[in-house]
Amino acid sequence: MSELRANLARWIDEVQRGHDVVITDRGTPVARIVALDSMSVIERLTIEGVISRPVRPTREVAGDRQRPIPKRPVADLVSEQRR
Repeated sequence: MSELRANLARWIDEVQRGHDVVITDRGTPVARIVALDSMSVIERLTIEGVISRPVRPTREVAGDRQRPIPKRPVADLVSEQRR
C-alpha cells in the first residue's frame, strides 16, 4: 500500500491503459482498481449473452395506477370468509 501511495499516478495510468491493479497489504490482496465501464451493467450482460432483452414490451408499473378505495374494512371481509 505504501507503493500505491507513493506512485498513485503511475498506477492510475496502468488502469487507464486497461490493466487491473491489485492492492495488497503485507502480501494479502485487499482491493482492486479497475477502469470504469462506459456501458451499463444491463448492456454489458446483454452483450456477453448472460441475459436477454424482453421479447414483449414491458408491463405498466403498479405504482402508476391508483389504489382502490375499500368500501369497508378488510377485517370485515376476512371475518366473512372465515364463517
